[in-house]
Amino acid sequence: MFKNLFKTFAVVLLLSGSFVGKAISNDLTFFTIGTGGTAYTYYPVGGMIANAISKPPGSRECGKGGSCGVDGLIASAVSSRGSVDNVNAIISGLRNSGFAQSDVAYWAYTGTGTMEGKEPAKDLRTIAALFEEHIHLVTLKDSGINSVKDLKGKRVSLDEPGSGTYVDALLILEANGMSEKDVKAEALKGNAATDALRNKKVDAIFVVAGFPTGAIVELASSVAIKLVPIDGAGAKKLTDKYGFFSQSDIPAGTYENVSTTSTVAVGAQWFTSAKEDETLIYNITKALWNKESRKLMDVGHAKGKTITPDTALSGVGVPLHPGAEKFYKEAGLLK
Repeated sequence: MFKNLFKTFAVVLLLSGSFVGKAISNDLTFFTIGTGGTAYTYYPVGGMIANAISKPPGSRECGKGGSCGVDGLIASAVSSRGSVDNVNAIISGLRNSGFAQSDVAYWAYTGTGTMEGKEPAKDLRTIAALFEEHIHLVTLKDSGINSVKDLKGKRVSLDEPGSGTYVDALLILEANGMSEKDVKAEALKGNAATDALRNKKVDAIFVVAGFPTGAIVELASSVAIKLVPIDGAGAKKLTDKYGFFSQSDIPAGTYENVSTTSTVAVGAQWFTSAKEDETLIYNITKALWNKESRKLMDVGHAKGKTITPDTALSGVGVPLHPGAEKFYKEAGLLK
């Protein structure tokens, strides 16, 4: 009899546990943010933002030492191949949101530029412009490479196809009268790229990231490097043709023993799908710009301080998600 009672009790516990688990899961909303390689800027910034907008059940209240995120939301930063990969993942429904370069996103949305001939990503929507990304062309100090044209015939990592870096590297070569065929192209990312440069397996690497980016900081601390300028007629041709690019400097001291270097930059922006719930995206946008989130931004990553409401709509070429648009209108940032 006791054996049967024990079995009955165990079944009741199992069933009640499953109901509790189901109830808890019904209170949760999971939200993914596609980022980039773990050694670059997108991934740590994505983790910082995921932390800011999350508020699992049981969290302490906002303003009382707790999260000021969205009630019941658990956001997570997911490593990816970068901008193109993130856009594709958003449109296919694989990820809820993701970071991408402004140029890549606009071309995907309109089916123009490097995305010409492909189906326009008409469901792509903007949540916010985040920060400026600079194109780093990195080489060893004694490489003899002093300009983009010096890359001809050299072993150059252009990053992986599917990344914004790869797209921009090809455009930079083109603006300087070259193509991928003029270099010995490698498709390396993150630490694999910097390790290859450190060990002289490649002569130069392209990296598009907000400075300072961890992989290059680490590289510069172990070997003497330099940043190759992306300027002159080639840069002018690029910025004249594509409004997303701007001429900008990477300041001296950003990387150990590296002087101020002129290069070009694009905007890093946060995108989602038009199919995502309006209220959810409204609450996420509101949580992103909450004053308490500001504290996390200021200490979470070097780029965090530049992620501000004042630039939240800078260079936005893809329509805002209705939820984000509602917030910006309420905040007086959009008429």
